[in-house]
Amino acid sequence: MRLKDKVAIVTGAGSGIGRATAHLFAEQGAYVIASDLTDAVEETAALIGPAAVAVKADAGREQDVEDLVRSAAARFGGVDIFFANAGISGGLTSLLEQTEEDWAEILRVNLIGPALAIKYTAPLIKERGGGSIICTASVAGLRSGAGGAAYSASKAGVISLVKTAAQQLTGSNVRVNAICPGLIETGMTEFVYERARAKGQEQRLGHLNPLKRGGEPAEIANTALFLASDESSYVNGHALVVDGGLSSSHPFNNQSYGRTAI
Repeated sequence: MRLKDKVAIVTGAGSGIGRATAHLFAEQGAYVIASDLTDAVEETAALIGPAAVAVKADAGREQDVEDLVRSAAARFGGVDIFFANAGISGGLTSLLEQTEEDWAEILRVNLIGPALAIKYTAPLIKERGGGSIICTASVAGLRSGAGGAAYSASKAGVISLVKTAAQQLTGSNVRVNAICPGLIETGMTEFVYERARAKGQEQRLGHLNPLKRGGEPAEIANTALFLASDESSYVNGHALVVDGGLSSSHPFNNQSYGRTAI
């Protein structure tokens, strides 16, 4: 029970990483406010049981985020953890084809959303004596090749945001960190998995990383649990990469070159 009696908000909880994390947080003793823009968040809360409450909200809209945080505090007496996980991909449209509207919407949800989460949650977490804010970034925010231009820029912004926020919250005991997932099977990547399976190429998914596979939502949820718990009490302003080793090297053709075969 690593989160016993903690109050945790999880956005993007309708499916994938958000749903897996909301479920795990509840298993570990937290009261969970599961939030999403879709009706699927009701299913998430129903699957978890009495420890979870579903709230429909737009993670990139200021009034929605403020209301979400205030209602959680009013219902449970405070907030200890916020997992700002909600995000959109924007597809793989090239930089020369993406519109101003594309950029604005992707940045609104993926970057402004986590900023709003920090803005409205940090003071309440400080009142409780400290806690954790976790933002979902991506390996796409580290270097090119893992997403479109706007998506990658938004996730690079999240990585910068958690570092800046950690500094600006000095002395508050509010820790702010990011998770940078690699290829994970979620609703956002469903089209990639379906296309590979239709072509009989499922074994090639994640083949560029040393583990030679894609990741599961539960593996990111376990990382979020670590960052939410007191076990990570000295981790702050950090972007934790969870990608099977993909970003440990620059891709090249012969992956066995210079390595010992096992």
